[in-house]
Amino acid sequence: MTGFGRAEGVFEGKKISIDIKSLNSKSFDLNIKVPLRYKEKEFEIRKILNDRIIRGKVDCYINLENLEESNDVKINKSLIDAYINELRNIASDGPDFEYLKMAVRLPDAITSRPDELTEGEWEALAKIVHAAVDRFMEFRKAEGAILHEELERNIQNIDQYLSEVIPFEEERIIAVKERYQKSLKEFENVDETRFYQEMAYFTEKLDIAEEKVRLTQHLKYYKEVMDNEDFNGKKLGFISQEIGREINTLGSKANHAEIQKLVVMMKDDLEKIKEQTLNVL
Repeated sequence: MTGFGRAEGVFEGKKISIDIKSLNSKSFDLNIKVPLRYKEKEFEIRKILNDRIIRGKVDCYINLENLEESNDVKINKSLIDAYINELRNIASDGPDFEYLKMAVRLPDAITSRPDELTEGEWEALAKIVHAAVDRFMEFRKAEGAILHEELERNIQNIDQYLSEVIPFEEERIIAVKERYQKSLKEFENVDETRFYQEMAYFTEKLDIAEEKVRLTQHLKYYKEVMDNEDFNGKKLGFISQEIGREINTLGSKANHAEIQKLVVMMKDDLEKIKEQTLNVL
């Protein structure tokens, strides 16, 4: 969801510049700075950004610069002269400059005549807003392609580590059986039937076949959603949680040093997936 976009344009001597940037967020959180002249259009600008950006902690800055000399200010000379004459009547011994300083502060001595925002100017502003969002979305798209590659690599890594578990499965059962048999040699009159019943129970308790199947399915589903669905960030987050559950169960049942090492590496890649998934819409 991170991104940056900038656009600018000129309308009737006014330069309009717009910068948009965003960070990760579970929802659309907009902070916008709009010049006073465009305050009346803030709601429409927010709607454009919300509809197109969708999610993220977004900052939008709109700057306005007058390129031409403004005629908005009017100095009322006749009124200022009248003020000065009245001030002289009150205190005739003052310097003219002091009278002038006081006169220009009095009502209507200097007035501004800001022109109203026209439909044409609003259309120009909206066009620049859309252009800035276009640049922003291009940035997101480029970043998304890199993110897709990283997520795919992490998923493949976990799948590869899972395949490396297989050679150790039978080995750990044999090791457990030998350890128990060695311990039982110290005792006499051992019930061999009961021994094998306990071994069967222990073997079933350590069985990770279901975890492997579910983990494989979750990895496949994650990749399918990532490749084929739009705005899938939240869904990918839920799938990554399910991947984590199976990896944790695999680790608790491992009872083998090499499998535990593989589980640790799976968790390392899963943490990268969870962190990167936060940046997916």
